[in-house]
Formats: sequence, structure tokens, C-alpha cells
Amino acid sequence: MLTLVEKILFVIGTLASLYYTYLGVMKIVGHIGSGQGKVNWSLIQKRIGELIVKVGLFQPVFRFRFWTSVLHAMIGWGFLSFLLINLGDLIYAFTGFKMLEHLGLFGDAYRLLADIFNVLIIFGMVAMAVRRFIFRPAILFVRDSTLLNPAARKGIMRDSAIVAGFIFIHNASRYLSESFALALENKTDVWQPTISAVSKLFVGANPVALTVGIHLAFWLSVGAVVAFLPYFPYSKHIHLFFAPINFALKPERKSIGQLSYINLDDQTIEQFGAAKMKDLGWEQILDSYACIMCLRCQEVCPAYNTGKILSPAALEINKRYHLNHGGATDVAMTELIPAEAVWACTSCGACVDICPVGNEPMRDILDIRRNLAMMESEFPKQLESAFKGMERNMNPWNISQADRMKWADGMKVPTVEQNPEPEILWWVGCAPATDVRAQKTAQAFAKILEAAGVNYAVLGKSESCTGDSARRAGREDIFFGLASQNVEILNEVAPKRIVTTCPHCLHTIKNEYPAFGGNYEVIHHTQLINELVGAGKISMNLDSDNMKVTFHDPCYLGRHNKITDAPREALKSAGALTIEMPRNSEKSFCCGAGGAQMWKEEEEGSGRVNEARFAEAKSTGADTIAVGCPFCLTMMVDAGKNEDSKIQVKDVAEIVAERLK
Repeated sequence: MLTLVEKILFVIGTLASLYYTYLGVMKIVGHIGSGQGKVNWSLIQKRIGELIVKVGLFQPVFRFRFWTSVLHAMIGWGFLSFLLINLGDLIYAFTGFKMLEHLGLFGDAYRLLADIFNVLIIFGMVAMAVRRFIFRPAILFVRDSTLLNPAARKGIMRDSAIVAGFIFIHNASRYLSESFALALENKTDVWQPTISAVSKLFVGANPVALTVGIHLAFWLSVGAVVAFLPYFPYSKHIHLFFAPINFALKPERKSIGQLSYINLDDQTIEQFGAAKMKDLGWEQILDSYACIMCLRCQEVCPAYNTGKILSPAALEINKRYHLNHGGATDVAMTELIPAEAVWACTSCGACVDICPVGNEPMRDILDIRRNLAMMESEFPKQLESAFKGMERNMNPWNISQADRMKWADGMKVPTVEQNPEPEILWWVGCAPATDVRAQKTAQAFAKILEAAGVNYAVLGKSESCTGDSARRAGREDIFFGLASQNVEILNEVAPKRIVTTCPHCLHTIKNEYPAFGGNYEVIHHTQLINELVGAGKISMNLDSDNMKVTFHDPCYLGRHNKITDAPREALKSAGALTIEMPRNSEKSFCCGAGGAQMWKEEEEGSGRVNEARFAEAKSTGADTIAVGCPFCLTMMVDAGKNEDSKIQVKDVAEIVAERLK
């Protein structure tokens, strides 16, 4: 189809384009390669099935913003189909051979697919452009109070316009080219129904004009791809390549919140955490290129939702724009995200969970905390009390270990000294052992275990804090000491199973102690309650009126450890009518206590996280908020007091214990 001159020009243009594209790609490879750690290439084979589902079906995208996700899928699936379509167009342009017309039924089906997706891409792109540039919903922008690279403020919109323009021109031109070709031959292709319909508009037009139109449309369509390629490494469209790489090669984790192991017995360690971007893992630098700038992580962030200056999206965007504008990876992380934003994170994991391309901004933040706390001694002063408590008395409340069993006074709670071979080791946790309100949860659970005749024991005065709060606050040294000590004790006891009423304890023992040589089966107390109900070991009095309960999913139970059904089943067995909050299960909104926030004041914002969550619970009309975490219990109780509300806040164990026969 192309003339000799056109072919020569196209080849020259393509070679130049590929050269500059190569330079951009190699710059990215260099940046990613400057990060820490090594790539485990064997993960690709292990994850190939999951990768096909995620990439082929855009499954992660559909977890949020459904109709926007549909539009994205129209464009994405269309682009996948156009890989072969564009190849066919190039072959035809250089040889005159129409590949898709000589592949039998496959070629027919593919032309039909091309026709349909051509329309869907154009429609989807126009709809997305209207949404971003005309309706301009607030969820697509970062507040002025949040640090965002100045180039990104305008650059994101410009990049979106370039990408939208490229996609529209490429597909509209290709559509017209096919229409002109059919009109020139005055024929209809049943496998291209919409293109055939449009071609009727041009039947009878000057053949020379149609031929020129076909050539012009080719240059606008395929030429747009050639022109776009050098810009591609610098655009958000690069996520087309880096999102699959993220899914395929991201290091294995037992949960989204599991942090990397640091052996503090290694005296050669000189750097803790991330002071500069190059101190991040290679996959964390890759995150900045995989980011599509959709701001979904920002939309679910409890800190951002309550007016704090933290935006996980802004962090990833700042990393990208710094690198794209000539910056190196030796930039200080606090130039990309202010310390105030770093300490506003609740480590709820919502940003990691919702990201459609597998990014982990929370991990960056916790690595920065490690550096600030361990290397710079820069952390909120309110945390000093909790740190001292964990160092001196093995718990952040700073209560003497001698008082660890006072909560069980008057109750028959056996210790491992009294029952050295229990079926269940109950890890009571610091809060139920030391906090007056949380002690009621421990007492209720002990009542349930006694009623069921469970063979269990507790560590008693030998139990210490798991170190969760220390680790999330960056004090890896305190965590290392507590974890090492606890694993040594647990390995001596050799528990068959461990049950805990605290999701933070569950998460740490189950997911992070294996790195210290402690591998245990750990369950949540609501899971054990369900087992006891199912085995007929406990029964409940269901004669009383159903209480209306809304269950608040703790972040470290639902999102971090995928335990969402057990608490609801336990409530159901107690005869409670569960009314769901809009944000529930793995999409639950944080209580505000995680990430060591329990021990410090919230950063300045438009509201408090726990009050925002309490208001959501109140809106359900429930008379009781059920929780499964001592931190959540404290935060919801405090929020209720501030509102002088009559809504009760109870742990699931309390509700079950109250209804035991």
C-alpha cells in the first residue's frame, strides 16, 4: 500500500523512534537496578496462572470504581487485541498482503473482534477524557496541602491528555482507514459490521481522495505509535509493561503487611531503613513506574480521608517525576514525602490491597520510619513512653510483668507451668493483660474456653509484647529483642496451636516470627469460637431479642490476614443480626490505632480516623459495634465517648460469652 518513499520514511522514523525509546528504557532499568535486593526470576513460573488472570481479565482493577473499571477494560482489552491488528496493518502497508483476510475463520473472528474493540476503545477513551477533563472529580487530584512534585501538578493532566489523544488518534484513524478501503472497493465485510456501515458514507467519493485518505489514516494511526514510543517510558502508559512485571516478580510475602527480616546480630549492618531512594528495594523503585496515577490508594487511605497530608499516591508520583526529570536515586526520601506524612500512616494496608498494579507504598513509609527512628532518632516524642515500656517491662503500657496475670484473678486460667501440654496455647496479648477495658475481652474468652472444656494454657508472666508496635514505628531493635525472646520461649513450649484475641499478635507470630525460626499455627479467637460451636461444645441462649450489630473488621485481621467470615459467623451463632457498614471485610476502614498510632497523637487534619469510622458504624442503625481487636475496641470506645453515644462497643467474645447457656 505504501509507496517506496513512504516505506523509506517510515523505516527511518521507526529506527529513530526505537533508538530514543531504548535510551528511555535503559534509564529506567538503571534506576530500578540501583535498588536493594535481587530478582527471583523463578517466581514467574510459579505465578504464571495468576498473572494471566490478573493481566488478561484486569481483575485487580474491578475491585473498585466499577464503571470506570469497565471503561478501562474496554481500552485495555482493545489494546491487547490490537497487537495482532497493528501487525497485520504493517504487513499490508509494506507488502499489500491482508493477513487477517487469509487466516480463515480465525481471521474472520479477529476482524470482528477488531471492529468491536475499535468502537469500544474510542468510546471508552472519550468517556474517560470527559470524566478527567470536564467533570474533574476530586478523587483524581491531590490536595494542595499534600507534597506533590510541582511538575506533577500540571504534568499528570498533560500526560493524560497526550495518552488520551494518542489512543483516540490511533484508533479513530485506523477505523477510518478501514472504512475508506471498503468504500473504495464498494463492498461490505460482514465481519466488520460497524466499519462497513460507516464506509457507506464514503461510497462514490473520489477514488484519489479515498486513496490519499487511506495513506493519511495509516500515517496518523501507525505513525502515532511510532511518534509516541520515545515518550512512552516517561508516561503513565508505561504501566502496561511494569504492572505485569510487578505481579510476576514482587518478592513473596506471607501477607501484605509482612516486613523484611533484619538480622541485628549482624554487626556489619550500617544502614537501617530508607534514607534515600536507592535504599529501597528494587521492586519499590519499580512501583513508581508501575503506578497508573489513578489515586485509588489515596482514596482509601484513612490518613488522607481525614485531612492529613499523607497521600500514598503522591509518594509514588513524586518518585516517578523525580526520576523522569533527571533526578538520581540518591535523593533523600524526606524530599519525596515529609516526615509528618510518614508518621501519619496507620499501616492499615489499604493502599497495598487496592492498588490495581501491585504497588506497596506502605512498605516505603515503614522503611523510612526505620531510618528515622534507628538512624536519626527522629520520631514523635509520644512514642518514647511505649518504647521504654517495651524495653523495660516487655509491654507498651509499661506495666510490670509481675502483674501480667492480674486480669485472671478469681478465674481458673491455667499457665503452661500448670498444664505443660495444652491443645491450645492462648497468647493473651499486652492489651487484654494490662488495659482495663480490654481485660473484659480476655475474661469473656476465658469463660468461653472453660464452658467448652478446652485444654488450654497461657504463658502468664513469661509472655511479652510481640513487638508489633515497635516494628511499625521503625524501632527494629526493640522488635528484634522481643521477637527473639518470644520465639525461644514458644519453641520450648512447642504449642500445637496458638489462639489470640489480637490481630496484631496473630499477624506478627504467624507471618513475621518464621524469620526468627518460629513456625506456628496461629488462629484468631473468633475462628476457635466457630470451631467450638460447630463441635457442639458450646451453645447459646438465643431466646432474647436479636441485637443489631455492625462488625468493624480490624485491618490486621481482614485485610492483612484475610479473616473476614469467622467473626460474622461467631456473631450469627450468638443470634446477632449483623448489619454491614459500606466499607467492610477486606475493604474495611481503619480504626486509626495501627502502625503505632495507638501510642501517639494523630497528625493535624480535618478529623480523626476513629471518629470517621464510628460515624460510619452509627449510620447503619446498629445498637452495638462488634470488634475483634483490642486496639479497635479502645478507638471505638473513645470515639463513642466523644460523641456521648449510646452505641455499645464490644468484642465478639464478650457478645458470645453473654449468651452462653
